[in-house]
Amino acid sequence: MKNFMDKDFLLQTKTAQVLYHDYAENQPIFDYHCHLDPKEIANNIRFENISAVWLGNRTFGDHYKWRQMRTNGFTEQEDDPWIKFNSWAKTLEKLLGNPLYHWTHLELQRYFGITEPLCGGNARSIYDRCNKILAEDPNFDVFGIFKKFNVYAVGTTDDPADSLEYHLAIKGKSPAKVLPSFRPDKAMNIDAQGFAPYIEKLAKVSGVKIESAEDVLKALEKRLDFFIEAGCRASDHALVDAPYAPAPIARVNEIFSLVMNGGEISAEEAEIYRFYIMTGLGRAYAKRGVAMQLHFAAIRNNNSAKFKALGADTGYDAVSNSVNAAKLAKFLDSMEADGLLPKTILYSLNPNDYYVLGTLMGCFQGDIPGKIQLGSAWWFCDHRDGMEQQIKTLGNLGTLTRFIGMLTDSRSFLSYPRHEYFRRILCNILGTWAEEGEIPADMKMLGQVVSDISFNNAKNYFEG
Repeated sequence: MKNFMDKDFLLQTKTAQVLYHDYAENQPIFDYHCHLDPKEIANNIRFENISAVWLGNRTFGDHYKWRQMRTNGFTEQEDDPWIKFNSWAKTLEKLLGNPLYHWTHLELQRYFGITEPLCGGNARSIYDRCNKILAEDPNFDVFGIFKKFNVYAVGTTDDPADSLEYHLAIKGKSPAKVLPSFRPDKAMNIDAQGFAPYIEKLAKVSGVKIESAEDVLKALEKRLDFFIEAGCRASDHALVDAPYAPAPIARVNEIFSLVMNGGEISAEEAEIYRFYIMTGLGRAYAKRGVAMQLHFAAIRNNNSAKFKALGADTGYDAVSNSVNAAKLAKFLDSMEADGLLPKTILYSLNPNDYYVLGTLMGCFQGDIPGKIQLGSAWWFCDHRDGMEQQIKTLGNLGTLTRFIGMLTDSRSFLSYPRHEYFRRILCNILGTWAEEGEIPADMKMLGQVVSDISFNNAKNYFEG
């Protein structure tokens, strides 16, 4: 019987072990999509206790953990950090088979040197030991964590109206690059509450008088250029489905004016506007070398009472039905037809979409190695089965060796072992294929593949 999560955890063959320990383990981390708070990075904060860094507060915490704590009967009503930690420990012991079980113990091992399984019985001891390290270790601030895990760069998620003051303050201080990502959802969701006030805010920060949809696009492009000056290399868009509803610009402006004057529009009219803005931005990204990330198939804020009490991103989201392949194809083709389809990463929260995305992306490749990417297993899919499915699907349908690898999508500075988790799974797949004679057992070649997927491909994709 193997020891619990030892040095060869998830590495089931000798070849996998060599690939991980010799080629993957010490690669830098390019965490190109996360939700870290730039203010906390700029201030190089230290966390006062393990609950603060692991669980956060009621409205800005780790929704992965809170979701499972609720399932185990605990709520957010308690603010005491020890009680929150103890609730998590008692929940964790019930989470066999959940990736949180592995992630939590990887974090305890890598950050705190604690190897025993966390449970209700030893929660107090582990809580006190973690807090002692947090208080006494001089390297346990944000910059120290970046150094410890060899973090090369992180891509935060930022609204076009953001001043980016903390990104500007970080420059020259952080050991890792902190790159803003352009997230214009509020400017595109014309049917959402608060759209008109947001457009007024966008007009103010951009210096563009916005009277039409064309002005919205002009203001967004101006802000995009500001983001690029601050280091932006990627955009990010949260979509239930790809928009495809071409219409004359006069019709788009008519819809925009109606909403800005307090009117209501249909879902079809909202899509007309969204398609115009999305494709306009896509062309802008292509001209500037910015990668476009498209995240599909999440339905959000499903519990209206909890949304009212706690707000968005607190653990009440779910997987939606599959993406509409025909609309996505037409959406991509509308930019490709002009020669202005940007580098694009296609993610879906629904793994049933992997074959759809994996075949569609092959229709739009060219001129840039790995230009269109099947994004890593994300959110509800970033467990062992989900990662294996995504990797093997990409191997079946695309060019696995060009894959840009893992991201954390996390709000926690303790999430970097998720890259380790991914790398172990990747090495185990390749090692198994080699030992079964499905691919050459050429360690130099396979080691290069592992190094590329772990780090080099992402660096080249975003910085090339």
